[in-house]
Amino acid sequence: MRSMYNFSWHQTIFWFWLLILISSPLASRDKAQPARFSQYGAPYNSANATQGGNRTIPALLISDIHFDPFHDPAKARQLVDAPVGQWRKILSDPPSPNQQKDFAALQDTCHPRRVDTPYALLQSSLKEMQSRQPDAKFITVSGDLISHDFPCMYNNTHGMEQSKYQAFVLKTLCFVMTELRQSFRGVPVYVALGNNDTTCKDYSLDAGSDFLAQTGRIVAEGLPPSQQQQARAMFAKGGYYSVMMEAPMHDTKIIVVNDVFLSPEYRTCDGGIDSHAITDELAWLKSEFCQARRLRQNVWVMGHIPPGVDPYETHKEKMDSCGNREHIMFLSSDKLADLLIDYADVIRLGVFGHSHMDEMRLLERQINGPLASSEPRVAIKVVPSISPFNGNNPAFTVAHVDPTSAALQNYEVFEASNQTGIGTRWSREYAYAEKYHKTNFSPLTVKELIAEFEMDRNAKTEASKNYVRYYSVGNASSELKPYWPQYVCAQAYDTDEAFNKCVCSIGQ
Repeated sequence: MRSMYNFSWHQTIFWFWLLILISSPLASRDKAQPARFSQYGAPYNSANATQGGNRTIPALLISDIHFDPFHDPAKARQLVDAPVGQWRKILSDPPSPNQQKDFAALQDTCHPRRVDTPYALLQSSLKEMQSRQPDAKFITVSGDLISHDFPCMYNNTHGMEQSKYQAFVLKTLCFVMTELRQSFRGVPVYVALGNNDTTCKDYSLDAGSDFLAQTGRIVAEGLPPSQQQQARAMFAKGGYYSVMMEAPMHDTKIIVVNDVFLSPEYRTCDGGIDSHAITDELAWLKSEFCQARRLRQNVWVMGHIPPGVDPYETHKEKMDSCGNREHIMFLSSDKLADLLIDYADVIRLGVFGHSHMDEMRLLERQINGPLASSEPRVAIKVVPSISPFNGNNPAFTVAHVDPTSAALQNYEVFEASNQTGIGTRWSREYAYAEKYHKTNFSPLTVKELIAEFEMDRNAKTEASKNYVRYYSVGNASSELKPYWPQYVCAQAYDTDEAFNKCVCSIGQ
């Protein structure tokens, strides 16, 4: 009887602990769960989080801030000699007596298309971000922190002395980053370089330069202390870096590429092309992906210029006719897109900017015949801009992310009522899950949406109408509608050849 009693007692203990293990969140966290989106627009808090795959955390996706310190030329002359710590006070003071006249003269000299982001708009944007999402767990900034035509603006307010010019560019970058960090204290800020973020002319950059070393220090200050040294060292070499994302993100690496080197307009500061800068970055990127695959990490990839065809410029230059094989591409080759597709198994999202529009794209391997759901694909989110330079109203994106899988479950776009930041009212423009009826933003759901767009060449379905409406924040749908079928080809086909075949099929 004694041995039978002992066996029964151990058996009871065994089943008790097995039941606890099976029912614990750790045992079930990798099970697929349907996402729920009942808290659109509400700031994230612990009450909104649920167990397993339903739990999301909030993040801010920002792009193309294009801060303009020359909006008040008289103040710009003060900024050049003032430490960054005094910039806020100078910029907050009332406008100079001749601000409008002086700025108009500067615009006439430098001929920008439109106005970028003055201090009032930067402050309005940051205050709205704080209001809408005070509990953001991380922030991404996908490039172009400083305004267009920066060299011309500086030259006409200060005179072009290169050493002082570089110092002013660095101070401007530092000021924007400081404003972000002070608005969201302790929150990691991941930043990519844009084509305007340089001390040379647009798209011009030198690998291993003092500018990259100095900018790397500024960028690294937005990261947790334990990650700063590694990020500074990588950034100093080529303006790219990778770090593990802070908790509550789980086993997720963000890889920040410098795709200015990969642009067809890229030049060194003396006008040449540094082929080693390009090959070194691509080799580094491949090694980062290999390591992530080996360690079974999730990956977010962030850059400024998205891969693929530039549909707007292609259409504007009337190059979208069937048979034309010289469409305007965002990058100089397909190498970045090919690498992303090769490692699609570890990449959960690509985040880019540059177009200033609110867009989605898909990278996938092009093969003959129907694609199975297992084909490698990468979903790309192109983030709308703070700057109204392209005629759009300013906007930012609140993302809802599953911290375990690193999947983008949903996002909301918030838009400004005007382009100045003065008397500006902000409102939620739309939520992805509400307008497109998808449970997440993934390669499969983006594939399904683009397939629907392809079948709807006149943009008549609800999904197509919503995309056209929200593409340019402020409902400038007239820009996209005339070339909707060609635009959809660019969403789905990132190579020149595949895009051309798609365009040719439109007339059939």
